Amino acid sequence: MSSNTENRNFEDSLLELEDIVEKLENGQISLQESMEMFERGIKLAGICNNILQESEQRIEQLIERNEEIETWDFEQES
Repeated sequence: MSSNTENRNFEDSLLELEDIVEKLENGQISLQESMEMFERGIKLAGICNNILQESEQRIEQLIERNEEIETWDFEQES
């Protein structure tokens, strides 16, 4: 992954991923371009997933530090 990709925020990555999905669903692009977009989409999905996991860990740590707030498992609510 390039440093440009690694430094993206969640919203920008998600917007680009949504754009790629729309173009792939449209079907108006060549097979080669579709493959390149699919590969880019996989990378962006990974970036979004990593950002969400890091955010979840930070939230859980903040909650654990505050004894007045109940903690819960995000995994069970999904």
